[in-house]
Amino acid sequence: MNRKGTFLGWATAGLIASSLMAPFQARAEKFTNQFIEFEKPANWNCVLEGAEFVCQSNDPAKKKEAIIVFAAKLKGDQDNLKQYLDYLNTPKSYQSVTGKAVVSEKKIAKNTNIKEHPWVDALHFESEIPGFYTRYFATIYEDIGVLVTYSVSKNQYQDYTKLFEPMVNTLRVFRKKGPINVVGGPSNGLPQVNVGQHMGGGDPLFPDQPAAPAEKTASKGSGQDDGSPLLLLIAAGAAIGIFLFLKKRKQG
Repeated sequence: MNRKGTFLGWATAGLIASSLMAPFQARAEKFTNQFIEFEKPANWNCVLEGAEFVCQSNDPAKKKEAIIVFAAKLKGDQDNLKQYLDYLNTPKSYQSVTGKAVVSEKKIAKNTNIKEHPWVDALHFESEIPGFYTRYFATIYEDIGVLVTYSVSKNQYQDYTKLFEPMVNTLRVFRKKGPINVVGGPSNGLPQVNVGQHMGGGDPLFPDQPAAPAEKTASKGSGQDDGSPLLLLIAAGAAIGIFLFLKKRKQG
């Protein structure tokens, strides 16, 4: 092939690659609220649930595979990135609905920078929902602490990691004037996010079940007023609800 043919061949390949990339580039949609901004996957919707923001796919089937939950809180005088890193660097333990002791598997816990702002980045397996990975991004901005999480079923983790890359790479925190939706009053520790209770399309999951025991082994300064961590990795009823929900779905 001569040089002209080679050039035209590469040019054609480039045009094809660009056309194939266009749909993927168009997938990201900007989400913004009072304290954070990022690009969410297309066909996903983010809503305020109490003091938390919850993002899920509009496809009912995909709601069972992945979820984004994030929140802000007024920081206490001991809130800092080191405290967040220490907390997320520790495996989380709890008791399942069947009485089995579960200990999460910590994959990573490190400091990172996103858009020139410092964050703590951590990944655990089964810290929020049995059979799910959860990625955590925590930071401080002015008078608030911010926690962003995404949880993905083990079987779909690799696929969703690629889908969530635009969100991670475009995370930006700020502070709009006036009151914002925050978790409680000023306190030390990460904002509370109840991941499990939002799975299943937002429908209540077995609300009559007893609450799962909360972890009581947080380091000093990382908890609520009673000493338990603000980030309740298995929130009241969440572990039981999602366990029974997934079991029922599998049997059906």
